[in-house]
Amino acid sequence: MRVLIVNTSERTGGAAVAANRLMMALNNNGVKAKMLVRDKETDSLTVIGLPKSPMLHWHFLWERLVVFVRSRFSRKHLFEIDLANIGSDITRLPEFQEADVIHLHWINQGMLSLGSIQGILRSGKPVVWTMHDIWPATAICHLTLGCRSFTSACKSCKLLPKGSRLAQRVWRKKQRLLEDGNIYFVACSRWLEQEAKSSALLKGHKITSIPNPIDTHIYNNRCQKLEARQRLGLPADKKLILFVSQRVTNPNKGMDYLSEACRQLEDVPHLGVVILGGHAEEVLGQISFEAYPLGYVNDEHRIVDIYNAVDVFVLPSLSENLPNTIMEAMACGVPCVGFRVGGIPEEIDHKQNGYVAEYRNAEDLARGIRWILTEADYGSLSQHAVQKVAQNYSQQSVALKYLDVYQQAMAFKHYGL
Repeated sequence: MRVLIVNTSERTGGAAVAANRLMMALNNNGVKAKMLVRDKETDSLTVIGLPKSPMLHWHFLWERLVVFVRSRFSRKHLFEIDLANIGSDITRLPEFQEADVIHLHWINQGMLSLGSIQGILRSGKPVVWTMHDIWPATAICHLTLGCRSFTSACKSCKLLPKGSRLAQRVWRKKQRLLEDGNIYFVACSRWLEQEAKSSALLKGHKITSIPNPIDTHIYNNRCQKLEARQRLGLPADKKLILFVSQRVTNPNKGMDYLSEACRQLEDVPHLGVVILGGHAEEVLGQISFEAYPLGYVNDEHRIVDIYNAVDVFVLPSLSENLPNTIMEAMACGVPCVGFRVGGIPEEIDHKQNGYVAEYRNAEDLARGIRWILTEADYGSLSQHAVQKVAQNYSQQSVALKYLDVYQQAMAFKHYGL
């Protein structure tokens, strides 16, 4: 079986990481998988970049320009909205034509348009679409943050100026698109699966959930904590809290809640915060004790060192699917703390491998950090974290689940169900 995975980026962002890991998992389990991206960043032979053209950058700029104008020249939600009004036609590429299954992942910001997806469906090839967020089930947004309009129809969107009908128009385009052909949707968490099933847009479509895979040969706790800290230049005598975000200043990632939790932990001696991600220097003043900004890191071995160097990983996000970062930390034996939102409670088993704090509750977030660092049996938490990853997110188990989905999707197409 030949599978073509389609994603905007090769390595940047959680969806790119997950898509890469799935490609490796499939290739290690008898499937011939390749990945097609707009932003190719390595010389990997299994990753193909779109043919170089000035139009690729124009696709991105044009969509942002339309969003900017429709938002009455406000940048507030500029990257929270995607219209898929322009993109590339991939159906003529040899990699597309030779594939048995087309597997879409995160295809926004000018990679594919709704018209491009319609062309893929009309090719007759079975299509699987992994949902890394809620966008395929809404009109234009990636995070609903409490909005339930997608359960009936997105008409007026809170991310747009009052009176705008843009969301309604995109919703209707998606409706027509989905009437043209069948897509087998896969959510990365059971929570997102239920959200997708409640969408009026996806009514009647096949939807299931399969977690992202992780390579435990790379992400593991074989490295000694002190050795990792020495390589990173981190102090040996502190208990270190890790915060990770591609853009640390993104309000949805919850740095404000971590900052407040830190203020409530000032009585705990020798604490420090390690910050991994872009713009880390902009939030240093919010942290009430020593912080160590490491910037944006793309090297997997350095990332593993960072996990192995810390004592607890905290993800106070306001919306999450099934975050790779929690999976990575747990694979390295690091207990995790996160809010009870999205797929986080599916990864963190409360007081078994970490702590699930009440949503938007900085006091409970601090309580969880304190419990892990000063009260719990740390060795037991660490051991259970590693076991959870091995049992649920291994490459082989995830690859076999996707193989079953591919076979169902091919039968789905063959019999016209």
